[in-house]
Amino acid sequence: MTRPVVRGAVVDGQTRCVHYRTVLDVVAIRFHCCGEFYPCHRCHAEVPGQHAATPWPAPLHDARALLCGVCGTTLPITEYLSRSDCPGCGARFNPGCLLHAGLYFETAGS
Repeated sequence: MTRPVVRGAVVDGQTRCVHYRTVLDVVAIRFHCCGEFYPCHRCHAEVPGQHAATPWPAPLHDARALLCGVCGTTLPITEYLSRSDCPGCGARFNPGCLLHAGLYFETAGS
């Protein structure tokens, strides 16, 4: 299967970007508003003429909207939110990303 294109300020083949590039920053998000994968909300916002991002509505949290940059596995939002690692390769995800979850997905607090 072909990996989706990850847009934005990507700095390596594991979807790290200029904003978030620690060893754990290996997830790209397919944005609900445009269907394109970006490493982070800042990369999406920096595209010239880009539209405002909209979070994934809760009823659509079964969408495969997360991409593991290590192995290329795509995860449904519900699975990503309940895990700390990739089910495909075991790569650990940055727990700090959950602090931004409301930017990407409707949550109980958003």
